[in-house]
Amino acid sequence: MSLQQLQSDIGAFRGYLRAERGMADNTVRAYGRDLARFLKWAAQVRYTAYGSPTLKDLARYLAFLHEEGLAPPSVARHLVALKMFYRFLRLDERADAGAVDLLGSPKLWQRIPTVLPPAAVDALLAAPQPGDRFYLRDRAVLEALYATGCRASEVAGLTVPDLFLDAAFIKCRGKGNKERVVPLGRPAVAALRAYLESGRGERVIGRTGEEDTAVTPSPPHPFTPSDRVFRSKSGRPFNRIIVWGLVKKYCRRAGLAGKISPHTLRHSFATHLLAGGADLRVVQELLGHASVRTTQHYTHVDRDRLKAIHRKFHPRGGNPAA
Repeated sequence: MSLQQLQSDIGAFRGYLRAERGMADNTVRAYGRDLARFLKWAAQVRYTAYGSPTLKDLARYLAFLHEEGLAPPSVARHLVALKMFYRFLRLDERADAGAVDLLGSPKLWQRIPTVLPPAAVDALLAAPQPGDRFYLRDRAVLEALYATGCRASEVAGLTVPDLFLDAAFIKCRGKGNKERVVPLGRPAVAALRAYLESGRGERVIGRTGEEDTAVTPSPPHPFTPSDRVFRSKSGRPFNRIIVWGLVKKYCRRAGLAGKISPHTLRHSFATHLLAGGADLRVVQELLGHASVRTTQHYTHVDRDRLKAIHRKFHPRGGNPAA
């Protein structure tokens, strides 16, 4: 085998993920980026025997990932991409995935997601103020993220027919274009309704494409049925990068330090549900996880709740200081 063949196989793998597995474009691109690093390493060390890797080969690749300065979760993600790639090659009986499977995922998978305490979430959701130009839009975005646990791309992709505010739920499209229904709480319903009824965007885009003075249109719902709910200041539909930027902006305003992103709100949504006693399978369905094993990562987070349960129900679970 050659490096050119490896590059061709990676391209075929991406096509397989998109066409046969039905994965979202963002997921396919992520796998492609991770495997591009494998190709980079193979080119550096002139590794062409990728059809029959050994544990020694894979250990060298792991060392390369560490030298690249990747964090442990990123290394784990690269390993998963490599496993998926070798399973694809095995379908054509052109590679043995045994070595990759034997390597497995080390303890990198047992990472604890960053979770905001409820008070910090309240501070973030209260950060958009009436004096802000796009106050209603930004508040609706933040409320939707935390109320549903949706990914940034899922909130950005919401259309008007996806909102069922009278019934207090939304319909979102997750990975692989799979649809799921997620309930909304009263604050999120109120924020979305206020945003929609304001004329959405609190301004009108003129026919020339220039922004006119802020105007509240007379119809309460002046959109076409297929219109995207959230739009940027230039009138273009939101994407996940814009959502990410809004979260960072209001985190700074709320005085929240650390690496906080839209996914942090998703982690917080899941953890707070479990802390309140929600069933793991229900949280799995709300998050749109294909496997409950992914959802189980959140059970490692709420240690205070586990300690409280232990103290309450275990015969010798009392306070050690007592």
